[in-house]
Amino acid sequence: MLRVTKLTDYATVVLTVLAARPGEVLSAGELAEQSGLEIPTVAKVLRPLARAALVEGFRGAGGGYRLARDAAAISLVEIVEAMEGPLGMTECSVHPGTCGIEKSCNVRANWRRINDVVADALRDVTLAQMQAPPRPVRKSIAARLAPA
Repeated sequence: MLRVTKLTDYATVVLTVLAARPGEVLSAGELAEQSGLEIPTVAKVLRPLARAALVEGFRGAGGGYRLARDAAAISLVEIVEAMEGPLGMTECSVHPGTCGIEKSCNVRANWRRINDVVADALRDVTLAQMQAPPRPVRKSIAARLAPA
């Protein structure tokens, strides 16, 4: 089963809390309270989000975190990659040369196409959209994979 990790899910929750209060600086404690998560979990997700420049951190009295840019300019693929590294459905999608049968593999190209479709789908959804009720899917993944 394909799924994001709990930490990636929690990172998205924390980011939606920040997105709901644009420009405001919230402490890890405030983020924990508003997201329903524990403070250590919030601190753990904020580190990679800051490294990826999705949030800005401020030290000292009144310190905390805020979004580094508008929620509409942050895509889900950025969040996933900040938390989990480069998106890859298979190991060879991310690190060519790591598979012993790569040169003779007849499914690698199709896995790469699927990887691209998933990445595009995540790229098409913004953090701002994650705050809104879900909208109908535009077209199925099968339709997106069908040859043109």
